[in-house]
Amino acid sequence: MSSETAWEGSSLLTQRALDPIAHVRRLRARMAQRTGSQPTLIGLVQGMLEPLRKESPPPSQPAMGFFTDTSLCIGCKACEVACKQWNQLPAQDPVWTGSSYDNTGELSAITWRHVQFIEEIGRAGRATNGREGSNKVGTSPAPTLPEYKSLPDIPIIHPDVPQTPPGTALPFFNTERWLMRSDVCKHCANAPCQEACPTGAIIRTEFDTVYVQQDICNGCGYCVVACPFGVIARDDSGDHRAHKCTLCYDRLKDGLEPACAKACPTDSIVFGEVGQLKEQAHRRLGILHERGVSEAGLYGVDDHILGGGLNSFFLLLDEPEVYNLPENPPRPSNNVAPASLWTIVAALVLGLFGILFFKE
Repeated sequence: MSSETAWEGSSLLTQRALDPIAHVRRLRARMAQRTGSQPTLIGLVQGMLEPLRKESPPPSQPAMGFFTDTSLCIGCKACEVACKQWNQLPAQDPVWTGSSYDNTGELSAITWRHVQFIEEIGRAGRATNGREGSNKVGTSPAPTLPEYKSLPDIPIIHPDVPQTPPGTALPFFNTERWLMRSDVCKHCANAPCQEACPTGAIIRTEFDTVYVQQDICNGCGYCVVACPFGVIARDDSGDHRAHKCTLCYDRLKDGLEPACAKACPTDSIVFGEVGQLKEQAHRRLGILHERGVSEAGLYGVDDHILGGGLNSFFLLLDEPEVYNLPENPPRPSNNVAPASLWTIVAALVLGLFGILFFKE
């Protein structure tokens, strides 16, 4: 490759930095070829600023999110596999935690979907605090499933074996049960990670989702400590940048639903417009209450969480703390004004003491 060809293949910014006079001459020549006349000074300046010009933002779209119904989750982890496959995330070695059959453990920089396995034993009569949609007050034993009367008469070959094996009732009506929940980034309406980002790497897309721009992230980790849900994480063994669920932004731009919702076999993960999903969540909650599942409740649907609610919310079968969800997650930006005020007060007090000390 000749030096002239290499020069032509370099960027406009590099050409201008190395030889600004030659760069201006080339711009004039190119504009003359396009217009057939000598360029004006304004056209010349516009050509020099072309590499720095920003594109107009995409048109706004309806807010999109997830509704995760934990009463339908079977713990198959199909959403985890689909997320890793589509986003080309590396696998991690399974480990035995000693406290759960869940070998993923938690969300991380390379695990953007995580199905929790929560085992509950002897849950009847436990005190509850109540939450939105929950009918529990004080203590209430688990309801019993009514006997199904229309079974056909089947001859019993072994009379010692019970017809209904113990412990096989539905998980809603059993004192021992597994709770499953597919955890993901909540895409908060007021995202603490976005508020804490010093470089502007975390933005809101036209779908009102929270997105990390990898080419701007400097790996400072402020977003990691700001997130009250422990979602976003820094890849300390890779590029040292922050990573989390993108709500499959690349698929959304092409009109496709996220990979996890597409792969869910029970429709526990539902994708759609946030307003419609909230209506669906309230309808589903009413159905469960009618069927006797009084402990069911919604988390993140109302606006009291983080001052705006969550765009990815859940229907839970127990208190949020059981699912490792904070009942009232803190918003770090709420501490900025009080902390600044106390800083000013402390500075004034120290200044006053300094004046009195040196005056003496």
